Amino acid sequence: MSTVAGYSGAYGPHAPIGLPVRSLGNGALWLAAFLSGFVIEEPAPYELYMALLTVVWLACGLKLRREFGPLIICLMLYITGGIASVPIANDFGDASMYMAVSGFLAITAIFYAAILAEKPERFRIIQNGYTVSAVLVSSVGIAGYFQLFPGADYFTLYDRARGTFKDPNVFGPFLVLPALLIIQKLLRESVLKNVLLLLPLTVLLLGIFLSFSRGAWGVLFAGVLVVYFLALVAEQSNRRRMRLIMMGFTGVLAVFALLAAALSIDTVAEMFEQRARLVQDYDSARLGRFARYALGFQLVMEHPLGLGTLGFRNYFPEDTHNVYLKSFTTYGWLGGVTYIVLALWTVSAMVPLLFKSRPWTGFTQCVFAVFLAHLILSVIIDTDRWRHMYMLYGLAWGLIAADRIETRRSRSGFAIGSRMGGQSRS
Repeated sequence: MSTVAGYSGAYGPHAPIGLPVRSLGNGALWLAAFLSGFVIEEPAPYELYMALLTVVWLACGLKLRREFGPLIICLMLYITGGIASVPIANDFGDASMYMAVSGFLAITAIFYAAILAEKPERFRIIQNGYTVSAVLVSSVGIAGYFQLFPGADYFTLYDRARGTFKDPNVFGPFLVLPALLIIQKLLRESVLKNVLLLLPLTVLLLGIFLSFSRGAWGVLFAGVLVVYFLALVAEQSNRRRMRLIMMGFTGVLAVFALLAAALSIDTVAEMFEQRARLVQDYDSARLGRFARYALGFQLVMEHPLGLGTLGFRNYFPEDTHNVYLKSFTTYGWLGGVTYIVLALWTVSAMVPLLFKSRPWTGFTQCVFAVFLAHLILSVIIDTDRWRHMYMLYGLAWGLIAADRIETRRSRSGFAIGSRMGGQSRS
């Protein structure tokens, strides 16, 4: 194995405090996933912790494997395009810092990929840490929205729940993956045996709703559809398939009931009416979001190196709100093309994994659903600096690599068995 024995064995060498090294490693990984929900200020605890954790794990022998080589190569090209655009930026210091953060986030994606590729069973640790964090963060956002304690309004922005994030538009989508994981468990197993999961699920769904982020609502809707469709397609028993259909119908009724209860509060109803409009004023204005898309891509055609880091704001009153456009304006043609290639490559490489019989298939399906929904969301919002977006890239490629390694081992074992069988017959 590539790591120290304590990370790969059942009971590795003991640390000075008497805990197995493996337990320390798992605990450190859990804490990383947990801290991903606390990024209200920069540098966030997550960033400082991940910087230290990555160095420690690499020192302990964490390997960069060829199975997730496309992720490494694409991220290197993406950051290279951004570095090339730094000299043409108006503020060299801000541009340099921006690229440094982007480079660090790219490293976190590679870290998660390496962690899962080496031992895919670690998905349970990441899932648990992420879920606990999301439930806590959502609870804080809900408490802030309803001002349940003095100073709670700090966790809101523009009368929208933001929890421990800078922006409600990041807070909401962050909560979707653990919500999907719980929904998937309820679809696959007995609801009565997992009735306690309804409480954290309610907290997560209410947090997503109170973020009043149309993007978060869309990610949740698309994610649930994908997970539900995959569950229906994979189910071979007609009886269990009918159960899934009834659960889907019941779930829709439950959502409408919760929505009706929430809208009975006047302030919630007013904000929902405002945010539920498909097109906002700032979308269709003369230099609104949609106009900036067309004008921005025209500018990109004339600037192979992009507009310089943060240079888009020199031409328009607001940012791009489109990660694909931003990739071209901030990272040049090289970065823009690379990002699109990486996104499509990741989706196409994950699709074959969705119906394979692996212990982590359920987790893979949820990651795929949320990742795909985020790629669609990226058409109307900048996701290139979202910490959990880079985590999704890392988790996706870690699972892709784990499947490729498992497949290669199975083929090697089959080949060895065939040779031994041939020698016995001879």
